[in-house]
Formats: sequence, C-alpha cells, structure tokens
Amino acid sequence: MEMVWWALIIVCFVLAFVGIIFPIIPSVLVIWIGFFIYQFALSAENIGWIFWIAMVVLTLLLIFSDIIANSYFVKKFGGSKTGERMAAIGVIVGSFIIPPFGIIIVPFVLVVVTEMIQKKTSQEALKAALGSLIGFLSGTFAKIIIQLIMIIWFFIVI
Repeated sequence: MEMVWWALIIVCFVLAFVGIIFPIIPSVLVIWIGFFIYQFALSAENIGWIFWIAMVVLTLLLIFSDIIANSYFVKKFGGSKTGERMAAIGVIVGSFIIPPFGIIIVPFVLVVVTEMIQKKTSQEALKAALGSLIGFLSGTFAKIIIQLIMIIWFFIVI
C-alpha cells in the first residue's frame, strides 16, 4: 500500500507542473494534496511546524507571482495604473478562458484596450501589453522555481 501512496504523491507533484501549462489544474492545491497524503497516510510523525509555515508562505508567493509580475512589467513598460489592474484581472480571468492560451492573450488584450481608451498611442499600448507578456513569462518562471523549492524541501524534510 505504501507504494500506492508514493505513486499518488509523485502524480500530485507532476500535476503541479502540468498545471503551469494548463491553469485549469490548481498547481498549489495538488502539491498540498501530496504533502497531506504523506503526512496522514505514510508518516506517524508531524513533518514539523517550520515546514508547514514555510509552505504557507511559499504558497502565498506562488499564488500572487503572476499578478505581481504582470503588474510590475506593465508599469515598467509604460502602462497606467488601470493597465496594471487590468493585467492582474486578465491573468485571473484568462485562467478560465481558452486555457492555456487565455492566461497570455486576455491580459495582453485587456492592457492594449485599456491603454487605447486612455488615449495612448497604439505603440505605447502595445509596449505596455508587451510588459504584460513579459510579466506572464517571468511569473511562470517564478512559479516553476517556487514549486521546485517546495517539492525539494519536502523531500529534504522527510
């Protein structure tokens, strides 16, 4: 039975990375399911409160990495405050619209439209939207790194 539990844990960790490409899979949730399977099905002892606190902090960072990165790069590329907000909303909405491409397309389009409404030139609007794309890519990179840290830390602790 122990092999089945370990197989489920590994499947959870693999699904977490699949969730980066297909946002319909909640990456952070499946990582936590893997942790809980170990804690409640395989281990007689608690993993440790430091581990759990660190995982909560990393989880919050993981959840907000897309939103933070998108907003930062839209601003850096000349986008307005409203453009930053629309990029953040676009990441959330885009997760549910035509996955996995919606998470790229929706923020890009929302930023272009928002900046054009605010009387920016098409070149300025596209530049701000490019910031949204770069933000998405950097947020994705951050999510991969954070998930790797969480999983590696798990294996170190156990």
